[in-house]
Amino acid sequence: MKKKLSLSYPRHIVNEPVISRLVKDYDLVVSIIKAKITPDEGGRLDVEISGKKNAIDKGINYLTRVGVELQPLIQEIKWNPERCNHCTACVPLCPVNAFEIDRKERTVLFSDEKCIACGVCVQACPYRAIEIIF
Repeated sequence: MKKKLSLSYPRHIVNEPVISRLVKDYDLVVSIIKAKITPDEGGRLDVEISGKKNAIDKGINYLTRVGVELQPLIQEIKWNPERCNHCTACVPLCPVNAFEIDRKERTVLFSDEKCIACGVCVQACPYRAIEIIF
């Protein structure tokens, strides 16, 4: 089983071995998708956790007990080419280049294989051609 989560770290647990405990104590595989954590401010860590359902549930309980706030991470970004006006607002914002410009056709192309579902493009699109699927 896999679960994508956004972990919000309060400042007081930044130096705790939270991810190591998930791996060692709960036998989970943790893939870090995106991270921004600083000692003075705390931060956010987007992860995909893999393992047995029971182990994932116990790991999530552990995270909650130590003070990590959890939210489900976006599962998928859906691009609707019929609504897209090809304004390219999304293209420079995508950290993995999932949106590209077809220079010959002068259109925007989307590659869901590259997409990490960070959601930056959703907020940037003035035509609401990009949506989040949870």
